[in-house]
Amino acid sequence: MMHRHLNHQDYTLASIDDIIARGRRLDWVGLRQALVKRPDLAGKVTRVCRRHLSDPYAQRYHFWNNHVVKHYAGTTATT
Repeated sequence: MMHRHLNHQDYTLASIDDIIARGRRLDWVGLRQALVKRPDLAGKVTRVCRRHLSDPYAQRYHFWNNHVVKHYAGTTATT
């Protein structure tokens, strides 16, 4: 799936938001692989998810926030 704002290899806040909100399984696999290679992206994912955590129905954002907290706890400094 072609995501808006992702016309390069860098994961911007907008592209991460688009992947979480509209992405399918393979898109999520790509984001997870990027997190494994670049743990510094954890801060960006946390920053994107934080805006949606007050909504209990925003399950995709809750999932990704919990994933980052569990697996990248020491690298979630926001940039």
